[in-house]
Amino acid sequence: MFYFHSCSRLSNCIITEEGYKALASALRSNPSHLIELDLTGNDPGQSGVKELNDLLQDPNCQLKTLRFLCPAADEACRFVTGIVGKNLLLLSELNLSGHYLGDTQVNQISALLQDKHCQLNRLILCGCKITEKQLLILTSALKSNLSHLRELNLSGNKLKDSGAKNLSDLMMNPQCKVEKLELCGCRVTEKQCLILTSALKSNPSHLRELDLSENKIKNTGVKHLCDVLKDPDCKLERLSLHDCGITDVYSLIQTLTNTKALQFLKELDLSYNMIGDSKQQLIDVLQGSNCKL
Repeated sequence: MFYFHSCSRLSNCIITEEGYKALASALRSNPSHLIELDLTGNDPGQSGVKELNDLLQDPNCQLKTLRFLCPAADEACRFVTGIVGKNLLLLSELNLSGHYLGDTQVNQISALLQDKHCQLNRLILCGCKITEKQLLILTSALKSNLSHLRELNLSGNKLKDSGAKNLSDLMMNPQCKVEKLELCGCRVTEKQCLILTSALKSNPSHLRELDLSENKIKNTGVKHLCDVLKDPDCKLERLSLHDCGITDVYSLIQTLTNTKALQFLKELDLSYNMIGDSKQQLIDVLQGSNCKL
């Protein structure tokens, strides 16, 4: 049986999802006196977070202060809620595209991303003017709470060398199960493409979609990508290389001809590349497969 005073502190009590359900049920049956509840340092799981949110919506609930995030993560939750209009902890997707993120916001969001309460599947930060330093902070946060993330979109942000390295460290993490990686218009160079593909080769089995469009990876970058496609564990389904300064796709043709890549590849975008007569060779190779050019 639970007994509640006006303020209850249950921080770092190893309360599980089932414990959160029991706690919320008890508070609904006797909600009138408790105005402050501290649950920081516990792991509620997704259902526990929902129980807390439902409790706060209960008209009989008198809670004025409910703490279950660290202060920085709590600030981030308020910041994000102000933009998307919903409690981030109940969302599977966070899309902050087009919003300028200063150092303070990045630090707060990173604190939230590494909190056990946060179970995002999709993180979309297109055109947020993320700096190299900020990308390091974000990727470090993601590495500490990585098991749920399935889609990462950083399009329109300049990666630079250190950014490519930090992102590569994330992608090669054994806990990383990202299925869709979008880096359109990130000014990825041939050198940075090598860094990224080396990481993908070390952990290729989960990635299904890769977008490197509008990056000048050129012919060298295509060769690096072919090394990924040659891996027997690679199951890439969509590869977007729109406007990448590519003029020679011979290595790609050879890879598609001599490996199992076409068993999985469904879509290949090479538009706005001056590949000349080799386009017909590609079409010939793709005939009879499920892949469209």
